Amino acid sequence: MLDKLNHAVIEFYEKLSSWEHDVVREKGLTLPQMHTLEVLGIHKDMRMKELAQCMGITTGTLTVLVDRLEDKAFVCRKPHQTDRRSIIVGLTETGNEMFKEHDRLHLRLIEEITAEFSDDERDMLLSFIKKMNGAF
Repeated sequence: MLDKLNHAVIEFYEKLSSWEHDVVREKGLTLPQMHTLEVLGIHKDMRMKELAQCMGITTGTLTVLVDRLEDKAFVCRKPHQTDRRSIIVGLTETGNEMFKEHDRLHLRLIEEITAEFSDDERDMLLSFIKKMNGAF
């Protein structure tokens, strides 16, 4: 049984990843860049260190991502109001629009792949995914 579950999860990940790559590539972004916009869109402005931790990357890697997103006018940096050593990064209006558009695409995908599900099945799926996420 675990073998079948393992293969099903891998297959789903590969299909979702392929879909994500195609969607992001059309926007001229990389997956890590879009992921940065998604985290900021969901959590709002964050310290660079907090954002790096949330994404599971180093601050050095995040700096490169933020530099490129800032060049594209999707994010902006600003000094922290009370901690001079900290930098806050947040979405610009353009970045927020890109996040919203991408979020709508995700929602549409979820609607499509769960179209045959009942409300109870969607609730169960959500519960299972939350448990799986909690295991990390």
